[in-house]
Amino acid sequence: MKNPPLIPIDPADPRLTLGHFLADVCARHGERPALRFEGRDLSYAELEQQVRALARALIGAGVVKGARVALLMGSRPEWVVAAFAAGTVGAVLVPVNTFATAEELDYILRHGDASLLLMQPSLRGHAYLEELLAAHPELARGVPGRLRCAALPQLRRVACLGLAAARGGVEPWSELLGLGADVSDALLDAVRAEVTPPDDGILIYTSGTTSKPKGVLHTQRAAVLQSRRFTDIMRLTPDDRVYSSYPFFWTAGIAMSLGPTLEAGGCLLLQETFEAGAALDLIERERATAVHAWPHQQKALAEHETARDRDLSALRKIDFTSPLARLAGIEQDEYGTGAAYGLSETFTIASMLRADAPAALRRGSSGLPLPGTVVRIVDPVSGDPLPTGREGEIAVKGVTLMRGYYKVLPENALDENGFFRTQDGGVIDADGHLHWKGRLSNLIKTGGANVSPVEIEEALHGYADLRVGLAVGVPHPTLGEAVVLCAVAREGAVVEEDAVRRYLRSKLAAYKVPKRVLFFRADELSYTGNQKIQLGPLREAALKRLASDGGEIDGHRYGAD
Repeated sequence: MKNPPLIPIDPADPRLTLGHFLADVCARHGERPALRFEGRDLSYAELEQQVRALARALIGAGVVKGARVALLMGSRPEWVVAAFAAGTVGAVLVPVNTFATAEELDYILRHGDASLLLMQPSLRGHAYLEELLAAHPELARGVPGRLRCAALPQLRRVACLGLAAARGGVEPWSELLGLGADVSDALLDAVRAEVTPPDDGILIYTSGTTSKPKGVLHTQRAAVLQSRRFTDIMRLTPDDRVYSSYPFFWTAGIAMSLGPTLEAGGCLLLQETFEAGAALDLIERERATAVHAWPHQQKALAEHETARDRDLSALRKIDFTSPLARLAGIEQDEYGTGAAYGLSETFTIASMLRADAPAALRRGSSGLPLPGTVVRIVDPVSGDPLPTGREGEIAVKGVTLMRGYYKVLPENALDENGFFRTQDGGVIDADGHLHWKGRLSNLIKTGGANVSPVEIEEALHGYADLRVGLAVGVPHPTLGEAVVLCAVAREGAVVEEDAVRRYLRSKLAAYKVPKRVLFFRADELSYTGNQKIQLGPLREAALKRLASDGGEIDGHRYGAD
């Protein structure tokens, strides 16, 4: 029983840049549909034309190699066009989480040194443009291309979809495109030729163990190399029509959905926001062959009231463990992506088995390190390597490892041997397979996203009726972990769970808001010798409370088994 080797890709290939990748896939696939959005196809040839038009506009707008271009849009064709246009001219793409609050957007724009923001006016009830102008009057009364805002000191230009005329210093998309009128194809090609694989390419913001999101800086090569290899790993072909709910502002959306589908010559079915009924409409109508969605979203799809009446027979490349597989008539475990381990810092997956590897192999581990990636297990305290079979901390380095955290000294991100210490526990067996054993840090991983407990706790600082509010992650069958806030009310205060969650919704992105708020007395908590609350016992207390109360989170009832 063997795992077939991956098709080799030369990590020194000079065409491992976003601009060359786009040109190569469009040359191969031409008139085939690349993207389908709201009932319309965009062919590979049309995609290349639009990318080149926007790239010329970026040059006309003064965007130079290394400039930071922030992108605040849902999963729509303009996101794809903007990302590849920025990469083509050598700018550093800064994808912005579409769930971000106005405060979080400000932090990313400032910390990421964005000089250009490309955006849509609103999405999912977020009025991005109105909030931006209200928060920064300098932008509302500014001049397009000549913005001056002390709170966002590097920002010089904002362009927005859907505008018929400028809103103060924010210009319509059409006016931005017009800036490329005097930029020749020859100049664009010359600019693209100066972009190399080791150049900075993408700055991904992801929650870490500190209160503010960390900027994970990746090279152009990392994104392209992962996109090309995942075509092989996920066995994608030109005949595949891939539905993906993975957002493009995280590495999984780029490396496991967007890039591989384009490399294969398939068609990516785009939907700006995930809603189970609309997603099922799209999957059924467009005869999707593959679904990329987080486990809780696949559960929502399978449990939708119309799911059993759908024709999902075209689905073939979907995890056998997904509840959708049964509805698609899949009876044999011949495909699955669960044998994997990765992080934003490794541009998603660092170890994995091919999706069509024998089921017994896929069920037994987190896969083998991908080519060019080194995984070792080290002592969490000393950092010394541990022998095969010994459990410790997972450390990684290799060709897709981040350059580092933006504005963080390298020695504070990587060890003296260049390894990234993941704060995840694991073990490597005698066959070289990695086995993930859980987190050693307090970071909560929920629905595919990282959530920092510190960020939630800092958001509560203005909530006077709580004496203590600590966030923990409790196991959940589809979310991985569910965020639960354990709270102690101030003496005499009457605090309601819904009120706390409403308060946090005004401060945090939706996925960071705790699913439940559990109230405890101070004497019910366990403390260290210096009177710090012990998080391990607190997590156990939360689980015990949920189980004893029959607490339910997103369809899972604790204590029911």
